[in-house]
Order: sequence, then structure tokens, then C-alpha cells
Amino acid sequence: KAADVGADLVGKVENDIPEDDARNPATIADNVGDNVGDVAGMGADIFGSFSGSIIACCLLGYTEFAASPLAQQKAIALPYWISGSGIFASAIGLFFVKTKEKANQREVLHAVNRGLLVAMIIQIGCMAGIIAILDLSWKLFGCIIIGLAAGRATGFSAEYFTSHAFKPTRSIAKAGLAGPASVIIQGLSVGMISSIPPTLIIAATVLAVVNLVGGFYGIALASVGLLSNLGITLATDAFGPVADNAGGIAEMAQMPAHVRENTDVLDALGNTTAAVGKGFAMGSAVLTGLSLLSSYVTRIGGSMALNGINIVQISPPGYAMAGSLVGAMIPFAFGAVTMGAVAKAARGVVYEVRRQFRDIPGIMDRTARPDYARCVEMVTHASLMQMVIPSLVVIMPPLIIGIGLGPEILGGMLASSIVCSFVLGLMMSAAGGAWDNAKKYIESGVYGGKRSEVHKACVVGDTVGDPFKDTSGPSLNILVKLSTYAGVVLAPIYRNQQDFWWVGIILLVAMFVFVPFWQDRVNKSFKTKKAMFDQTPPAVEMTAKTPVAVTLSPADHQDVKVQIHKD
Repeated sequence: KAADVGADLVGKVENDIPEDDARNPATIADNVGDNVGDVAGMGADIFGSFSGSIIACCLLGYTEFAASPLAQQKAIALPYWISGSGIFASAIGLFFVKTKEKANQREVLHAVNRGLLVAMIIQIGCMAGIIAILDLSWKLFGCIIIGLAAGRATGFSAEYFTSHAFKPTRSIAKAGLAGPASVIIQGLSVGMISSIPPTLIIAATVLAVVNLVGGFYGIALASVGLLSNLGITLATDAFGPVADNAGGIAEMAQMPAHVRENTDVLDALGNTTAAVGKGFAMGSAVLTGLSLLSSYVTRIGGSMALNGINIVQISPPGYAMAGSLVGAMIPFAFGAVTMGAVAKAARGVVYEVRRQFRDIPGIMDRTARPDYARCVEMVTHASLMQMVIPSLVVIMPPLIIGIGLGPEILGGMLASSIVCSFVLGLMMSAAGGAWDNAKKYIESGVYGGKRSEVHKACVVGDTVGDPFKDTSGPSLNILVKLSTYAGVVLAPIYRNQQDFWWVGIILLVAMFVFVPFWQDRVNKSFKTKKAMFDQTPPAVEMTAKTPVAVTLSPADHQDVKVQIHKD
């Protein structure tokens, strides 16, 4: 995302060159970043969500079916059967994704939905057979169906709020008529509203499953059902960066305009399918988190109320509430440090791209080649350096609170962290996707098309939305899962924390010492990059009548070249 933001700010906004233009030194880093973040990173995230759902199912199946060893074995085996059948269903569904030439946004979106729907129907048939073979209660089949239905409903919500075929994203494009600030405000509004339907869907899913089977195993099973068609879901998620990079290659190779038009339609669809994939991952993460929270409370030795104001009933008065306040703050702290990391790394890319435009003559007239590798190296180094503190924000609070203050406060913290991460992640992912597709909608020719003032306003919104939808938003899934894992795995330690509460104080002090030290190292690295930009370039020795091209940029953005001679 740092490469993406840096390339857009200097390339499109400052130098008025097309997106993915080969003259932009950060364009290769942007394309590499699409693969690293939107394919490998997001794939790892959804894989983690699915694995977490299966683990939660196994843990709860082991405890809730302990009265019958045979039923216990079947309950543990069921999620693996479901995930296996999902591979088969996804493979069949892929063959139904096809469309005609010159299809519009609605038509290509319908083609993808057709494949998802076919995979869902096949998966329902497979799961009915699995339930019959394992001789399990058909109520469990109902839990799986509820999870599948929740996934599709969440997907439709994401499509509506992020595709420029619908009103919310078009309203952001229209807001560009009033400038960048209006685009940002409207995008935030769309993102906040977009969190309402998925939240109600997941809440209804929890209520339906609990009333159907009366335990948390059903919630974990619904989570597995929601992600059971992971194969085709992940394919639609990876679709976006593939189309984006295809468009980049077309631009860099200066292919005919119709090629880029086709890839832009697919790229806009990819933003929507990516938002759908993030919605699936977020919904599954919150269901898995609730299931693991139940396992945590069971291992601690308490009980969870399915109705009532106290979630953790092992808590003395006020303990869970105090923990819930801390847990509600953690997603915002995590979002702040990840957004700040992208902003700082992007500034480094901006300085480097400006330096290359200034110090390497001939880039703009294509007679010299930019140093692409330098930008890739910078962003890789920055991502490794900047992600240390966000990782600590995820890992350390459960350890410090659980060991230092006890399992009661930690239970409240985990519960509120799951809820706040879910809603905040939905808002960020949808807002970012809508900002991006509003820009694509302008580029299709409305409101003046590319290089208009409205387009430039929407480019600013897209730049803000990049870390929203591809860094902070999806990363909140990881916050939910790792926090609950830390609770479940270390529950025996938290149960006996009164014997070594002092370890929590040591961890807290260590974090307060390490974070400023590491941040100082990161800041010094950033200042070095800025100093490189601030250096005056070496003087060029000129002979008589050596022409020097000076490019000015007046308000109408028309290049003016002035020939200056030494004599």
C-alpha cells in the first residue's frame, strides 16, 4: 500500500501521468505489492480464518459431546468433511463463471455470483450426504446452511456498497464535484452505513444457531459453513490484483486503449470481489472468535450467558466491564499504528520518486529508465520495520492483562475487542473499496473522465482508501483471531495468575521501553531517506550551446519547454 499511495501521489497528482505509467519509478513496487498484499497476504488471512473455524469446531466438539466418545469423534471429524467437500463444490462452480464480450459492471458481477451460487448449491447437497453418512443430528445441518446463507448475504451487502453499478459508490463519485474533502466525507458515510447489514446478519446468525442447537458448537459450525466454499471465494478475492496488474502491464507496454478499458472493468469488479472476500473473512473471524471465547471461559472454569448483560459470569462486579473498555480501544489503537505505518512508508516512496524525477534526466521523455528496484527495496524494508509495533499491539495486551490482572478482565477485553474489530473492519473495507470504485467510475467517462478535477478529487479518496481496505481493515481479522488464540492456549496460566502476576508488570515495562526505542530507529531510517531527497544534485558541466530542457507546470497543465544556452 505504501508503493500504491506513493506512486499515485507523485505520478497521477503531481506529474499528471497515467496510473501504472512506466515512467513512474514506483509502478513496479505497486504491482509487486498487489501480489504480496492482496493475494498472499489476504490468502493467508482467509486461510487463517478457515483454520481457526475448524480448530474452534474441534475444541467445542470435544467438550460439548464429551458424554459420548463416538459422537465426540464425529463432531471433531465433521468440519474436515465440510472443508473437503467445499473443494469439490468450488471446482465445479468455477466452470460457471463466464460472460460475453464488452460486458458492463452488472453483467460481470452477475457472472461471478452465478459461480458462487452454483458452488453453494453443490455444497449444500454434499453436506446433506455427510450428515447422513455420519448419522448426526439434522440440526447441525441447519447450522451449516445458516452459515452459508450468512456468507452469501454478507457478500451481497459488500457488492451493493462497493460496486459502482449501485448508488452508494456513485454518490462518492458525484461528491467529487465539490472537491476531495467531500469525497472523503461521503466515503466515510458509505463505509459506516455499510457496516449495518453484515452486523445484523451475523447477529441473526448467532441467535438462530443458538436457538437451534443451544451451544457454541453450532456457532463454530456456522463459521465453517460460511467459509466452506473457500476455493472459489479465494479465487474471487485474488481476481482483483490479477486484473489490476494486467491493466498495469497494458499501460506500461503502451497497448491499445481498448485493452486498458477491458482491464479497468475487471479491476473495478476485482475491488468488489475483494470486498466480498474481506466480508467473508470478517464474518467468519467474529463467529470463530465467539466460539473460541466460549472455549476460553470453559477452560478458565466459568460459564457464558447466552442472554443477560454479563458475558463472563466468573467475573466479580465491574471486572468484565473494565476489560471491555480496554478491548474496545485496542482495534482503534491497532488501526492507528497500521495507518500511520502506511503513511510514513508512503512518504518515503514519495521522496524517492521525486528524487528520481529530479536526478535522472530523461525519465519523462522515456529516454532513461527509472530505478524500479530501489522503490521495491525501500517498501520491503519499511514494511518489515513498521509492522513490529502493530504486531505487539495484537500480542501483548492479552498477555499483560491476562497474567497481570487476571482472566476475568481478559474475558471482557476479548469480548469487546471481537465486536469492535468486526464493525470497524467492515467500515474500513467497504469505504476503501467504494473510494477505489468511485475513481474507476469517473475513469469510465462520467463527470469529465480521466484527468478532470473530479477525477483528481476521487484519486485523493482512493489514496486514503488504500490503507483502509488493504491494510488496517483486513488486519483486524488477525487481531480477533490472535487475541482469542492467546486466551484459549494460555488459559491455564491465566487461571493461576495470582502466583506470577508480577510477570505482567515486567511485560508492560518491557513494552514501554521497547516501543520508543524501535520507533526511534524507524524515524531515523525515514529521516535518512528524506535527507537523500533534500540533497542538491551535482552540477552538470556544460559546453557551449549545450541545450538544457526546463519543464514548467502552469495551471492549465500544458508542458512548456524553454531552451537555455550557456552563451
